[in-house]
Amino acid sequence: MVRVWDPLVRLFHWSLVSSFVIAWFTPVAAATLHHWAGYAAVALVLLRVIWGIGSTGHARFSHFVRRPRTVFRYLADIARGKESRHIGHNPAGGAMVLALIIGMVTASISGYMMTTNRYFGIDWVETFHKVSVNGLLLLVVLHLGGVALASLHHRENLVRAMISGFKRAPEDTGDEHI
Repeated sequence: MVRVWDPLVRLFHWSLVSSFVIAWFTPVAAATLHHWAGYAAVALVLLRVIWGIGSTGHARFSHFVRRPRTVFRYLADIARGKESRHIGHNPAGGAMVLALIIGMVTASISGYMMTTNRYFGIDWVETFHKVSVNGLLLLVVLHLGGVALASLHHRENLVRAMISGFKRAPEDTGDEHI
């Protein structure tokens, strides 16, 4: 076993999951809780961006953010069932991290706009918030599907890895990327 995800990345991940779930399921009557879940999400994303730039190893953006061509090539490999195993994020996972960060920020900012005097009750702002939140939910579903697919293809529990921080060490097959 090798340590992949540091405690900050794991705490960030599960805290962001919690803030999204709280915001999604908060009834209108509990608007304050919904707002604080959004504020927490933005603070968490800001912390993760700082950590992604300033950290080392698998948490660093430069370790897993790849060019679009590399991501599409990896997705084609998945479709053929020939994708390589990565110890950190694979190219599609790296792209999903960026998409989720952008989606979370977009949903949070549009939600915040709805609470201001300038944008309160403005139809396009409310519509934009709903569309951004539904887009974020779609990204979450795609993320969960990708995690499930990678877990099955590579015979490792990626959810457990995001809890423990450890993944199976690379095997000597030449197709795993460190």
